Amino acid sequence: MAFVKVDDNEPLEKSIKRFKRMVEKEGIIREWKKREYFEKPSTILNRKKKALARKQMKKVRKLHVSKGY
Repeated sequence: MAFVKVDDNEPLEKSIKRFKRMVEKEGIIREWKKREYFEKPSTILNRKKKALARKQMKKVRKLHVSKGY
């Protein structure tokens, strides 16, 4: 649970910015969006396979560019 203590003389906008940074750092928004709806296990597996394939293609492309092919 993320919370921010606000001082009496601190502007509200500043405390809201601090709260947003804290929430972003902890990954709460990302986790909430991931759990917003049910995803079938097969869909999760397909998404992970596609991400791995993209990562490997990027690595191969980088290797070819650096060697000058």
